[in-house]
Amino acid sequence: MSYSTSVDFGKLKAAMVAEQLIPRNISDKAVLEACRRVPRHEFVPEKLRQSAYSDYPLPIGENQTISQPYMVALMTECLKLKGGEKVLEVGTGSGYQAAILGEIAGEVYSVERFKDLADNADRVLGLLGYKNIHIKVGDGTLGWSDFAPYDGIVVTAGAPSIPESLVKQLKDGGSLVIPVDRGGFGQVLTLVERIGQTTRTSDICACTFVPLVGKEGWAE
Repeated sequence: MSYSTSVDFGKLKAAMVAEQLIPRNISDKAVLEACRRVPRHEFVPEKLRQSAYSDYPLPIGENQTISQPYMVALMTECLKLKGGEKVLEVGTGSGYQAAILGEIAGEVYSVERFKDLADNADRVLGLLGYKNIHIKVGDGTLGWSDFAPYDGIVVTAGAPSIPESLVKQLKDGGSLVIPVDRGGFGQVLTLVERIGQTTRTSDICACTFVPLVGKEGWAE
């Protein structure tokens, strides 16, 4: 995956962590180290690579985006991963969030509704050597029941409500982080923690994501 460039991506990556993540209270050492390791520029279109470590999302095709670095780190930190867990991602997109998760978790299962995006993410992740990230094309609002239950679930698109299928696929003690639409109040990043047969829900922060489309999400 080499190409001619005068951009020092290593320097930009280090600055991203130092200037965007740490000052915003991302403190989980595993998350910070994952962000230092994963080459974010490999997950964006070549014409946008000079902006790969900037403090905003970028288009990746199919009207989808690679999330802002801070949001990727925040959502990962919310899962409180210690290493070795099984995690579900809904919305593979570029594959960058999956790579961050894959640096910490034992196995990552990711569902993407656009085949072109899924194929490209799978290609990039393969070239980067990830063996623990598994991608399929499908309706992410229904999860991936074959490998449930999950220690953590990350949803990278905004839902009208919390999909019941995803809650059911959470392990007891597991966490789901998902942007949820609050009508006129916009989207709120929401943490759902499963405790036995009940859940505890808490708000994290305001956010803006593309719509979560599917049977338990928004209509096409």
